[in-house]
Amino acid sequence: MTEHEGGPSARDLEEGRLLKELEAIHRTRHETLLHGSDDALVTHTKRMNELEHEYVRRHPQRAQTASRTRSGARARTSDES
Repeated sequence: MTEHEGGPSARDLEEGRLLKELEAIHRTRHETLLHGSDDALVTHTKRMNELEHEYVRRHPQRAQTASRTRSGARARTSDES
């Protein structure tokens, strides 16, 4: 397994571990943004991007909620007017 500053390579993680890592990094994102050093924020962002890109690579056909797309957001905005 390839190790680097942010933990094991996302590509090397088994599916369950990848999901746990994603949950953990999203849970800590706001705290890092508000209170982390510049270096901590850069490291956190790089690791988050690595994990997210690996998830999308593995799941290119993942289910997408219509309201989370541009057209769905536009429809929601026009309905609220």
